[in-house]
Amino acid sequence: MAVIGISLFSETNKKPYSIHEKAFFLDDATVEFIRPGLVFSVNSASVASDGTISVIYTITDSAGNPLDAAGVATPGPISLSFIAAMLPANSHDYFTYTTRSSTGSMGTVQQPGKDSGGTTTQIGAGQYTYVFATKAPSGYDATATHTIGIYGSRDLSAFNLNTAYASTTYNFVPNGSTVTHVDDVVRTASCNTCHDQLSFHGGSRRGIDMCVLCHNPQLVNPDTGSTLDARVFFHKLHMGENLPSVVAGGMYNPGGDHDYGDVAYPADPGDPRRCETCHSQTTGAANATAYLTNPTRRTCGSCHDDVDFVTGKNHAGGPQPSDQFCANCHIPQGSIDFDASIKGAHVAPTASSLLSGLAVAITGVNNGTAGTAPVVSYTVQDKNGNGVPISSLSSLSFTMAGPTTDYGTTSFGSDVTTPGYVTESATSKSSCDNAGNCSYTFTHGVPAGSTGTYAIGVEARRTETVLSGTPKQQSIQYGAPNKVTYFSVDGSAVSNRRTVVQISQCNQCHVSLQLHGALRNDTEYCVFCHNNSNTDAARRPGATDPAERAKPPQGINFNLLVHRIHYGINMQAFNRSYVVIGFGGSTNDFSGTLFPPMDPGGHVEDTRNCALCHVNGSEANLPFGLHSVMDPQGPINPIQPISSACSGCHVDIPAASHMLSNTSSLGEACTVCHSSGAAYDVDLVHAQY
Repeated sequence: MAVIGISLFSETNKKPYSIHEKAFFLDDATVEFIRPGLVFSVNSASVASDGTISVIYTITDSAGNPLDAAGVATPGPISLSFIAAMLPANSHDYFTYTTRSSTGSMGTVQQPGKDSGGTTTQIGAGQYTYVFATKAPSGYDATATHTIGIYGSRDLSAFNLNTAYASTTYNFVPNGSTVTHVDDVVRTASCNTCHDQLSFHGGSRRGIDMCVLCHNPQLVNPDTGSTLDARVFFHKLHMGENLPSVVAGGMYNPGGDHDYGDVAYPADPGDPRRCETCHSQTTGAANATAYLTNPTRRTCGSCHDDVDFVTGKNHAGGPQPSDQFCANCHIPQGSIDFDASIKGAHVAPTASSLLSGLAVAITGVNNGTAGTAPVVSYTVQDKNGNGVPISSLSSLSFTMAGPTTDYGTTSFGSDVTTPGYVTESATSKSSCDNAGNCSYTFTHGVPAGSTGTYAIGVEARRTETVLSGTPKQQSIQYGAPNKVTYFSVDGSAVSNRRTVVQISQCNQCHVSLQLHGALRNDTEYCVFCHNNSNTDAARRPGATDPAERAKPPQGINFNLLVHRIHYGINMQAFNRSYVVIGFGGSTNDFSGTLFPPMDPGGHVEDTRNCALCHVNGSEANLPFGLHSVMDPQGPINPIQPISSACSGCHVDIPAASHMLSNTSSLGEACTVCHSSGAAYDVDLVHAQY
C-alpha cells in the first residue's frame, strides 16, 4: 500500500481534529480516504439469566463515521478488549468478573483483566455485538450497577500517522432499572490538569473510569503481595517522596519493578495536602464529596503509612478496629484550619484562611523617563483591604527592566551586577500613610537615551504565626502576588512585554507556583531576571558541590530554563544534564525531573503538547530577531533566540549542529521551515497522535 504523505491542512477538516493530531494537517482528500481517529461507544449491554454478558457497540472515526474493525472497508485494523465488572450497592469498590491468573513468588492470584475467548458479530456499519466468554457468577446481583469497559487501538502507521487509542465505559443495571449508584469520585479532567491525557498500559486504557474497573481490591501483585487498589495505589503514587515510609528511608515498589518513592508532587510547594487538586469539587463528579464524608483506614492509611490502626501507633485516636468511628473525629470541615477535620488537616500552610494576606499594588509610576529615577506609587494591604505597615514585612523590593521588546541587555549603572535589570529594597526608604498608600523613589534611573517601554514589578514577603499558644502553632512564610506595570520612557505608546506563557497555565499543575522563598510567583515578573544575558555565574563560585564550582556558569534565560526543567529526565538519553546553582550555593539538578503529561502510549515525560504552558499559539510564534542567549554550558554559546528555545528540549548534538548550520551573520533561518504553515510547522512536528 502506498504511504500517504502529510500536506497543508484546509479549513474544512479542522473541526474533528486538534492541532495535537497529525490528521489536522492532512488535506481533505487524504482525510476522506483514511478517516483518522478512533471512538468507541456502547449502545446497550445485558446479562442473561444464565449469566451470559453481551454488549452492542459502535466504532467510528473522530468525525463520527463508522469504521470496519477488520481494517478492510476502512483503513487501519482495530483491536478491542472487553472488561465486565459489578459495583455493589453499598460500595465504591468494583468486583471484576473478567479475570486472569497471575503467579509470582507469593503464589497465584486472580487479577482483574480482559475477557478472553468471547464472540464478535458485526450487525451493521461500524456496529458489533460482543458476547463474553466470562459469565456473571451464579446468584449475581441483578439490581447492582454493572459496567462494561472497552479499550483498543487502530494501527494507522502505514499512513504516516500514529496508532490511535480509545476506550469507553458503560453503566447499566441488568434488571433494567435506572443507574443510580456509580463510582464517580474523581473525574479524568482533574487528572488531565497535570497528565494532559490520562492513559496507561500502552495507551489504550484512557480515563479514570476505566482505571477503577481493574484497580480495585482484587488487584494484588503476586510477587510483592502489595495491593494496586486505586484508593491505595493512586494516593501512594502521588505522595511519592512524601510518604512517611519513604522519608524514613524506605521505598514504594508495589510491583517489584519500579520505586515510586522518588515521585515529587508538583502542586507547589510540593505539598500533597492539596487534596482537591484531584478531588475537585467543580468537575460535576457525582461522588466528589466522598473523600470528605467517608474516611476509611484503607484510604487514609495509604498516605499516612506510618499509622498502625491496630495498635494505634501514630494515631491520636488510638486503635481503630473498623472504619465505624472514623467520621466522628474526621468530619468534612471544622471551624479552624489544621484541625482534625478532613479539610482542616489537609490545608497547605500558604493557603491557610488564618493568614492576614498580603497584596502590593502598583498604582502609578511618575518621573519614568530616560535619564531620570522613577517614583513608584503603591499600596500595601491585607486581604480585607486594610493597610499593612512595611515594618511587618520581611522583604519588599521593586525591580525595573526594559525595554519590553527584549529584556536582558540594558545596564542600569556600573554598580549594578545583575544583567538587564535592577532590584532595590523599599523596606526602609518608602514613605507611607496609615492606609497603606506608599511611594518609593528608585536610586537608579532609567538609562539616558533609553527608548520604548520599561517595566517595574514588585515582590514582598511576610511571616505570620497562627494558632499561637496551641499545639498547632506554626509560623508561615508567604509572598504577595507579583504585580507588573509598564511605562513609556520616551513618550511613545506603551507596549507591554509579549505574553508567551501565563501563571494560570503553570498553576493548572503547580496549583500555586511560588519560588525563591515565595517571593516570585508570576511568569510576567520571572522574565525580568531570567533574561537572555543571565546565568548562575553569581552563585556558582559558592556551590556546595566542588564539581559544580569548577564548571562554567549555567544559562537561565526563561525559555531555556523552563524547557530544560520540564524536559528533565529525557536529557539522560543524550548524556546531558541541567544543574543550576541557587542561593546559598544550593545545587538544583533538574536532570531527573519527571514531567507528568502522558504520551499516546501511556508514558509520562511527554513534552510535545506545548499548549500546556504556552498561550495564544505562542509556541509557533518563533522569537526571530531577539538578542542572543548566554548558554555557557551548551554546545553553542551564545545561542540565537529561536535555537535557545528549541534547544531547551532538543538537547542532542545533531540538533545543535542543525541549528548552528542554519544560522548566519544575518540571523536564524528557522522560520523558513518551522513557521506556521511551513513544511515543518512547529505544531505539526509536535503533534502527538
